[in-house]
Amino acid sequence: MKSELIPHTAVGHTPTLADGSAPARRSLIRAALTGTAVLGAGLALGTPTAAAATPVRSMRSRPTTPQEALRELAAGNHRWRTNRQRHPDESPAVRQSLTSGQHPFAVVLGCIDSRVPPELAFDQGLGDLMTVRSGGEVLDEAVLGSVAFGVLELDIPLIMVLGHQSCGAVKAAIQADESGEELPAHMQYLADQISPAIDHSQEGDARVDATVDANVELVRSRLAAEPELAARVDAGKLAIVGARYELTSQLVHRIC
Repeated sequence: MKSELIPHTAVGHTPTLADGSAPARRSLIRAALTGTAVLGAGLALGTPTAAAATPVRSMRSRPTTPQEALRELAAGNHRWRTNRQRHPDESPAVRQSLTSGQHPFAVVLGCIDSRVPPELAFDQGLGDLMTVRSGGEVLDEAVLGSVAFGVLELDIPLIMVLGHQSCGAVKAAIQADESGEELPAHMQYLADQISPAIDHSQEGDARVDATVDANVELVRSRLAAEPELAARVDAGKLAIVGARYELTSQLVHRIC
């Protein structure tokens, strides 16, 4: 039985995010990106009680540690699955405040599938998530640069690689692998990148299901091998996790 990303009762010590000394170039870039908004110091998560489709002004503070970020995503996914969305950070006041900078608390690298929009699946709003999407979460230089940009320049403490049930890109890669026929246009590139994750020990739908998970693990491991990201993980400033979204239940659960 699949469990939530993080149980709501989970409590533990989390590492403190320290900025450290950054090169002058990064300091200038970060100042330009973030503006002059002041970051909050804490995070309060309560039992969701708001009615569905009722926008509210979020008063929460930005998560600053990997565990805080994971807890916020878990709480948001719980609201989404139980139809208690708060639709945070959409008010005119928030929109105006974001003109001076942004402080997203997680990078979500997900698939392009229209059924899996991260802001909805995690009940987040403007300025909360930096989303990067490609077919099958495939990495290329543009995707790698985008993910690194969010972490290194905006001090984002969490990267989530988000796969999903019945991924079309994974299915196409498996079909191309089995038939030996090349996919049209540039889609073969996606298949080539996913093919190392194909689980040949399974058949049919089970092969697709297993490959979805294996592909998430492959992408996560590639990100974790990037030296500058790995250094932040080692310092406790960053977590890189793999998760999966179930279309049938809307549950996001941790894979790796």
